[in-house]
Amino acid sequence: MSGSNSFRLRCSLAAHEMDVRGLAAASFPHGAFVSVSRDRTARVWVPNPSENQVFTEMHCMNGHSNFVSCVCIIAPNETYPRGLIATGGHDNNICVFSLDRPDPLFTLKGHKNTVCTLSAGKFGTILSGSWDTTAKVWLGEKCMMTLQGHSAAVWAVVILPEQGLMLSGSADKTIKLWKAGRCENTYTGHEDCVRGLAVISDMEFFSCSNDASIRRWMVTGECVQVYYGHTNYIYSLAVFPNGQDFISTGEDRTLRIWRKGECSQTIRLPAQSVWCCCILPDGDIAVGASDGIIRVFTESQERVASAQDLQAFEDELSKAIIDPKTGDLGDIKIEDLPGREHLNEPGNRDGQTRLIKEGSNVEAYQWSMSDGRWVKIGDVVGGSSQQNSKRVMYEGKEYDFVFSIDVNEGGPGLKLPYNVTDDPWLTAHNFLEKNDLSPMFLDQVANFIIENTKGHTLGPAPTSATDPFTGAGRYIPGSGGGDQGFGADPFTGGGRYIPGSESTGRVSSSGADPFTGGSAYSSSSALKATTNIFFPNTDGVMFEQANTTQILDIVFPVLDILRLAVRHPEVNAQLCGGTEGSSLCNHLLGLMSPEGRPANQMLALRTLCNCFSGSHGRALLLGQRDAVLSRSGDLCAVSNKNIHVALATLVLNYAGRLYGQPTEIEAKAQCLSVASTALEVVQDKEAIFRLLVALGTTVAGDSTAKDLARSLGVNSQISKYARVSDPAKVGECCRLVLDELQ
Repeated sequence: MSGSNSFRLRCSLAAHEMDVRGLAAASFPHGAFVSVSRDRTARVWVPNPSENQVFTEMHCMNGHSNFVSCVCIIAPNETYPRGLIATGGHDNNICVFSLDRPDPLFTLKGHKNTVCTLSAGKFGTILSGSWDTTAKVWLGEKCMMTLQGHSAAVWAVVILPEQGLMLSGSADKTIKLWKAGRCENTYTGHEDCVRGLAVISDMEFFSCSNDASIRRWMVTGECVQVYYGHTNYIYSLAVFPNGQDFISTGEDRTLRIWRKGECSQTIRLPAQSVWCCCILPDGDIAVGASDGIIRVFTESQERVASAQDLQAFEDELSKAIIDPKTGDLGDIKIEDLPGREHLNEPGNRDGQTRLIKEGSNVEAYQWSMSDGRWVKIGDVVGGSSQQNSKRVMYEGKEYDFVFSIDVNEGGPGLKLPYNVTDDPWLTAHNFLEKNDLSPMFLDQVANFIIENTKGHTLGPAPTSATDPFTGAGRYIPGSGGGDQGFGADPFTGGGRYIPGSESTGRVSSSGADPFTGGSAYSSSSALKATTNIFFPNTDGVMFEQANTTQILDIVFPVLDILRLAVRHPEVNAQLCGGTEGSSLCNHLLGLMSPEGRPANQMLALRTLCNCFSGSHGRALLLGQRDAVLSRSGDLCAVSNKNIHVALATLVLNYAGRLYGQPTEIEAKAQCLSVASTALEVVQDKEAIFRLLVALGTTVAGDSTAKDLARSLGVNSQISKYARVSDPAKVGECCRLVLDELQ
């Protein structure tokens, strides 16, 4: 990016009928980009070869039943050489489009609230974030895993270049780093909702927030720099190819260009909310705003708009109505403002704002360093319901209205959030149910909503309204202040129960059992070259010998006997069936707390492994798979090789039951996640071997599972074991897994 020129308008595209909420540079055609809007459409824009400055709409896509809020581009592959376009919306869905049809190829369903952010990775992986407080990893038409840990809406997600690393930013003011589906780090520092994330390199990223700051982070956790310049919420970021310079947009009506850590240029737009931005392949910048217009800015003199278009943009900007309550102009006292003569003094930095008094009016001007003059950016008034399109933030989400309802005179008001596209009767019903109020108020609340949103299609709420319970005029439209938007999200993502079914086929291995280490096991070259005796392994691996010499406490010997007893069919049926099974599982999980005794943790894991010996035990553990593997994964950090071997065996037994069941992709994803996490810390060669067999069994014969393993970086993670010769089975098994993942 050249540092000598300033960005100037290239073109304005009256692209959409409502706010433009997302932009992304497209893979095809060259120079194209995609926009999405609250008008429920996505559109592809391509450079017009006959007019250097202009873009033409090439393709319009429809598929959402509500506002479209985000977009990402899935890289080209053999099946789709032009790539794919994924969009997320307020209908809780993700639609995936190709460039040759207006309707979606398929729709991804699973989120329980608005999908507000998307990021695409290698091998077709999609990462989504939602107001339901979760992020989800998708591959093809399947949800691979759900990332749970945030306490409020997930506003931003991004996949880092290093395979398997993902970031999420939330209205709970934190950023989380995820690897193989598990939270590896939590970054704190922002004082309000995190709204955007952008990758700098394998080791660094940017974040922006409602606290009007931009932060630069190391993946290891350190915040190395904080950038200030915006005066209101910052919504989006994009990084130039040099990995240092970047751009940002926000609620202060600006696009800001940052060079060498400083804000080098500020471009104001005639729209209150500048929602999104992206950098095009030629280095130009596209921004989308609340007025439905996409504006492209360029440094290239060849692509700058005509003098007539530049003047039209300046005229439009000068007619803008600026509401001082948006915070970017500070406190204004008209009597203290200077007159027009104040504009004879040059500014000292690009984007500097100066207010002057013109009669009884206040005008705002901005210094243009490139033009060497003050440019009018609008008239300042007490507020304008026509221009201020900012929506109200409540519990980390945006609403057109947030009513304050007094149920009891003098008591605290209850918040009733509402969007103009919502059903007022359903909203009233949910409000009454959430706050445990009598259904007799349904008509009253619904009519209150209808009356106080009458004639409004978008924008801020009316200045006054009558409370449906007390009759008092208590409604005050929120302005999205700093204390809003990061409370606990009432819409929590529930646990996912995916019942497992037993594998119908069993694979018998030739040669000796590699798990027992018996003398008959051979690592001959013939076996290396042609025979895979390791996986898929569908025979449950058991712990058969008791150890009664280590009596650490009363639980230990009982567990040691229990793990042997559950291998008997009648005991297995009695202990693992019905309510007894759930009680047993919950008790064992309680003993597996990371703070517990290592001996109890180990024997609880071994007992779970042995439960796989009977049909009732297998059914129990497949039904409790999410809880069992989640708690087991927490024991990866315990430095105990016996625990690691038991953990690896449990994952292997799950993988064996899931073999040959391609529909159980989310369960397989959890096996991959726990195995990958364990391999980060496990040192014992037997545990490593069993984890490798589990990986091989999970991906064998399942192309979707293979793609997911690749996207999680399993190849690079296990490649170091390919050279292990003692024991030889580790190296041989690793090479076979790598062959599967080619």
